[in-house]
Amino acid sequence: MMLIRCLIGLVLMSGCLVSRVSAQDRRDEFYYLGELNKASSVMVVEQGIVPKTLGKVIAESVSQVIADGEKAGAKRPGDYLELEKLLIAAGGPDVTRMHSGRSRQDIGATRNRLFQRAQVLTTFEALNHTRAALLDFAAKYPDAIVPAYTVGVQAQPISFGHYILAYVEGLERNTERLRRAYANVNKSPLGSAALGTSRFPVNRARLAELLGFDGIVENSLDANQISPIDTGVELVSVASAAALTIGTLISDIEAQYRMTTPWLTLEEGELTGTSSIMPQKRNPNALHNVRVVASEVLGVSTTYFFKAHNVPHGLSDYKGSEPVEALNRMARMLNNLTAVVKQLNFNARRALDEVNADYSTTTELADVLQRDADVPFRVGHHFASELVNYGRGNNLRPIDIPYDQAKRIYTDAAKSFKMTNAQLPLSEAQFRKSLTAENMVQSARVIGGPQPAEVARMLAAQRTSLKNDREWLDSTRRKLDDASKQLNAAFAQLKSVP
Repeated sequence: MMLIRCLIGLVLMSGCLVSRVSAQDRRDEFYYLGELNKASSVMVVEQGIVPKTLGKVIAESVSQVIADGEKAGAKRPGDYLELEKLLIAAGGPDVTRMHSGRSRQDIGATRNRLFQRAQVLTTFEALNHTRAALLDFAAKYPDAIVPAYTVGVQAQPISFGHYILAYVEGLERNTERLRRAYANVNKSPLGSAALGTSRFPVNRARLAELLGFDGIVENSLDANQISPIDTGVELVSVASAAALTIGTLISDIEAQYRMTTPWLTLEEGELTGTSSIMPQKRNPNALHNVRVVASEVLGVSTTYFFKAHNVPHGLSDYKGSEPVEALNRMARMLNNLTAVVKQLNFNARRALDEVNADYSTTTELADVLQRDADVPFRVGHHFASELVNYGRGNNLRPIDIPYDQAKRIYTDAAKSFKMTNAQLPLSEAQFRKSLTAENMVQSARVIGGPQPAEVARMLAAQRTSLKNDREWLDSTRRKLDDASKQLNAAFAQLKSVP
């Protein structure tokens, strides 16, 4: 199995986007076989499975094969049996004693987890970058008024910060899911052999430690044959959840381009395109690219579900590269989105005008009547609904409805409920204020609402969450780097035997 590893770069239209170039991003099956062989060489000597003198020969042979594979144009076999031929050529058949208590089954299961582990961290970093870009964008216009929709219809006004933070929270949940997935992925199957272990005194915990795992998948049948299913499903599920959330955001922005005067658009330049025949077109190509990659994430993930469905344990169907590929495409999607967010323009005046052109503030009018004038909710709601009918029927904005007409409509509504006091209990100033978007947003008092104080609090909370996730990523990578250094040190000692 040869995985297609994406190189790093900002290729917005068709390239693979990940967050940084590192040695880990370029590691292939051959590389990880070398790491597994180094760990096994150390363990079999420590456990007395082979003598130290043979351990030296094994270590030298493993080193030679790795060095040969690094040469320009050299073959880098990913199949252990093919690589073993190179080991035998380097050190003779006795070097195969390193394979004691191992199988291609546990080697493959471990190598898959190493690929998955690396990709989880790369994707996690991409998530952090996207969250940071969205937080910066929200902080520019935290209290600007924008329309929000339900069932495809303008529903209520909210603040821009509130709107963007909704997507930030969704992505934050994906970082939480990735952290949990990492905890499950970062357990070692190595040393469980095909599925039933062996009589060799294999130290699986030591193998796990040398390779930077946090522990082992204990049951040896589970390690190689069962856990790949649910671990893979967990990874593609995280990728799918992110793709669906981001797809919603992209659909929101793409919808703006159907308007004559949108309030959220891309800067003209490298992320937009033109038409060959229509000079007015400014196509948001980068938006479409994010959506396309999101669809690819869902496609790869769905493929994995079907491949893993109703398969007897031990087959290779559910041991493929789809989980890594889904996360890889998720990282591309995220980095493309980050580039988009950094070049979005927001027109606060136009967004407010869209709100003012409709009747999404009438919820607050009904609430004011109940809260401040003790009018039963259903009465206030009926009045507000009839007010909307009158305004739309006469092509009026809420601000343009005559106060006298409002009073008449209220009286009719109150009488329909047989209320004795059928006079509108709001002055004209109170009536006008209740219909303003600014008043509705600022009047919110509930936690998580669009009011400025809550948006400021949520922005700060998300900054803290992002800081913690960045620290976790740095700490996790340091731990893996330390484990790699310890493996190399232990392996080097094998070659120092006189």
